[in-house]
Amino acid sequence: MLKPVRRLFVSIGLAAAVAMTVTAPAAQAQIPYFRSLLAASESKYAAIVVDAKTGEVLYAKNADDPRYPASITKLMTLYLTFEALSSGKLHLSDRVVFSPHASAQAPTKLGVRPGDSVSVNTLVHAMVIKSANDAAVAMAEKLGGTESRFAALMTVRARELGMRNTHFADASGLPNSRQLTTARDLAILSRAIMRDYPQYYHLFSERSFDFRGHTIMGHNHMLNVPGVDGLKTGFTNASGFNIAVSGVRDGRRLIVIVMGGPSTALRDENAEDLLLTGFDVIKRRALGQDVTVAQNLYTPDLSGPVIRPPKEQGDADQDGVKIELTSAPAPRAHLRVEKHERHAVRRESWGVQVGEFRRHAEAREQIALVKRKFGRHFDGAEGLTERRGHIYKVVFTGFSKAEARGACRELHAHRLACMVVSPS
Repeated sequence: MLKPVRRLFVSIGLAAAVAMTVTAPAAQAQIPYFRSLLAASESKYAAIVVDAKTGEVLYAKNADDPRYPASITKLMTLYLTFEALSSGKLHLSDRVVFSPHASAQAPTKLGVRPGDSVSVNTLVHAMVIKSANDAAVAMAEKLGGTESRFAALMTVRARELGMRNTHFADASGLPNSRQLTTARDLAILSRAIMRDYPQYYHLFSERSFDFRGHTIMGHNHMLNVPGVDGLKTGFTNASGFNIAVSGVRDGRRLIVIVMGGPSTALRDENAEDLLLTGFDVIKRRALGQDVTVAQNLYTPDLSGPVIRPPKEQGDADQDGVKIELTSAPAPRAHLRVEKHERHAVRRESWGVQVGEFRRHAEAREQIALVKRKFGRHFDGAEGLTERRGHIYKVVFTGFSKAEARGACRELHAHRLACMVVSPS
């Protein structure tokens, strides 16, 4: 469970915050930014806080402004890797040969020579924990033939997931002026990984892995914060210090994206305080209080006095806004990955298709209808929309064979379309 930690911001307790009004900045719970963070925000800084379950945006600052993703790019490389593993196109034991192009990538890297090979398992760990650029390019060439072709696939998948302002030009996040994203889009990608490939999410909480007799340590210090279990850091001179982070408190999960931090320490402190403030807001809303994250964030004016940020800098104009995950491929056969990735046990995951629609909105309505009327049979199943040409298929996944057949029988009894989809 996350415990409030006094770091970048100064937080006043819940009881005091309840007693104070939002019109008295000097008395209300305050979390002032450092001036260096404010200066960074003028050109690079962006942030967003999202409820991972509902998609509700709790806070946003410059969340739709274009930014360089740096190594957070690897989240999309990993998403497509998980997709290939889940479909059976790729296996953790497969060997991947490093091309001269992959081996020539700038550090951070594994340092594998051209013609040498490592396992997919090693590449995944190298991308997650070490943020190895050569590992990302080797995987891109394995799946896409060339890195540029794979980058095009990354952009296509980004659009399908609802990342409308993202364009990928490489698989690693090394400096590239054509590679752009937003804090909001990275929150969408983080949420998509949790939704579509939860069996691999635990990898983001691992702190080290063994490679050829050496233990390679990670550098995501946010994992030291209680409750935080992922995701990814990134840095280039052009981007500043970026992070995508997720944590759980009292059964609620939040996603925080911070981009353009002036240093690792300030970025992490900002991300942690946004996370803690987000959880505090959720708790206070449960008590009936009408509060937002922005009401607890204060920015110092360069001349000295503490002032409340303008409305557009916080989330007051975004209450009720949600990030939406759109179409995604329906997983067919999932791999349950053991903690240290030394073994992989194949577990069949049957699906239930409940209709085909010409409009995505109609497909989403069908998911809601099925969950509302047949929740007992679809409890725990994931409803996904899968685009095939101009048609959107609605498929629920995560069933055993018997469960899928039972769910279909129930729908047929109510004269609704249903088809059992076997893993392949």
